[in-house]
Amino acid sequence: MDKIQITGGNELYGEVKISGAKNAALPLIASSILVNGKTCFSNVPDLMDITSIKLLLEDLGASCRTLKGCLEVDGSSINKAEAEYDLVRKMRASILVLGPLVARFGHAKVSLPGGCAIGARPVNMHLSGLAALGASISIEHGYIEAKAKRLIGNDIYFDMPTVTGTENLMMAASLAKGTSVLRNAAREPEIVALADALTKMGAKINGAGTAIITIEGVKKLSPVDIKIIPDRIETGTFMVACAATGGDILIKGCEPKHIGGIINKLKATGTIVSTFKDSVRIVGKKPIKSVDIKTLPYPGFPTDMQAQFMTLMTIAKGNTMIHESIFENRFVHANELLRMGADIAISQGNIAMVRGVKTLQAAPVMASDLRASASLVIAGLIARGTTVISRVYHMDRGYEAIEKKFSLLGADIKRIN
Repeated sequence: MDKIQITGGNELYGEVKISGAKNAALPLIASSILVNGKTCFSNVPDLMDITSIKLLLEDLGASCRTLKGCLEVDGSSINKAEAEYDLVRKMRASILVLGPLVARFGHAKVSLPGGCAIGARPVNMHLSGLAALGASISIEHGYIEAKAKRLIGNDIYFDMPTVTGTENLMMAASLAKGTSVLRNAAREPEIVALADALTKMGAKINGAGTAIITIEGVKKLSPVDIKIIPDRIETGTFMVACAATGGDILIKGCEPKHIGGIINKLKATGTIVSTFKDSVRIVGKKPIKSVDIKTLPYPGFPTDMQAQFMTLMTIAKGNTMIHESIFENRFVHANELLRMGADIAISQGNIAMVRGVKTLQAAPVMASDLRASASLVIAGLIARGTTVISRVYHMDRGYEAIEKKFSLLGADIKRIN
């Protein structure tokens, strides 16, 4: 099993290009189920999660192939409406095929999903939403089954904003009869990207990016070409890594409008952040100032950046309180940072008090989830000595060639067996 080896102490300098967003690509690729034809996706990142959803679609009967750097998905050959456990268990985003399958074929059977161990993340809002659209729902032997001759538009209220729930129901409602309104919907850029793509296919969607999304159902959607938006979490990860090492990098091919919450917190630490049309320059400054954060739904500070920011705060001057309000069990990385000399205390399960130390010390550590793996890479970059990170398959789910990108910025980092 692969590991990542990092010898810390190098400041990061140079330019890095951001890949397409995993969290945008997955629902967009799932939306190809709605179309009887070939949908072409460009700027698709080369990640394990992308491979997983391609295998899932191929098992449903779709044709997936890469042509001239684009992923072409032909949904016209889909002949199966069951997403099996062995394909779904590796990735929670597999639940995104549920809405499109029942909308187009009137029937879907999807295994309850797996994925990172960062809390329960139940799918109840997906199911109650589909039930409101007229689907009959049952759960037996670990599978969700949804049936409807044709979905019927309705008003749907989410108890709390859910990204995949909003995406699933937005796709389902696109082929429903009548008008659907999603209230307290998620507002993430990935939601807007999906709405834009569905609209390009012929859907009638208004309000994406706000808390109320209105979808007027249509009878069919048409295949189109779609470009995946840049990954805002990868962008934020490189920003924090540069700030932590005291480097100076230009992050190219990103979307500064999507990372306002990250920019504001980094500026508060003393980091110099300059934004341009599709790039961001980061100049790290010492001492790093401590800054409290609370994770919130977009446009607040993203939960997917909490672990990376915690690593930055381990070497900040002063004390930092980090409040994780989105997921439970998302401080597992704190135990690994403690092994590297960090001073972190967890209280009430979702609040961490971080007291800054002079430096971290290298140690063998283990990644527990996707973003935790990124936080440990940053820790390795700033620690004294050589750090070895195991279970990096978590990182491969969401970061494209991260060790190569950091190496080009001057980091002493490599993948080992």
